[in-house]
Amino acid sequence: MTEMSYLDGNMLDGPLRELFAVDLSTATGRCENCGMTGSMASLHVFSNAPGLVARCPSCEAVMLRLVRGPDRAWLDMRGTTFLQVPMPMEQPYPSPL
Repeated sequence: MTEMSYLDGNMLDGPLRELFAVDLSTATGRCENCGMTGSMASLHVFSNAPGLVARCPSCEAVMLRLVRGPDRAWLDMRGTTFLQVPMPMEQPYPSPL
């Protein structure tokens, strides 16, 4: 078996910074519970918890949790099977690994 080379997770900093610098309300996500696909702007967001809880508008399953502290944030997207983010065409693709 041939050993494959890899880069450490620091390599993801640039591509992820580019991805999360866009307006995510136009992103499309799929609910893990019912399979409904829709824009993040359509989620039902509740702010009466320690953070924000976003639920599927179809089945009310939790799709996203966001908690912000003074020096960090926690993002839990276990209820979302994918997040499709529209990217401006003028930006180059990240370099392949």
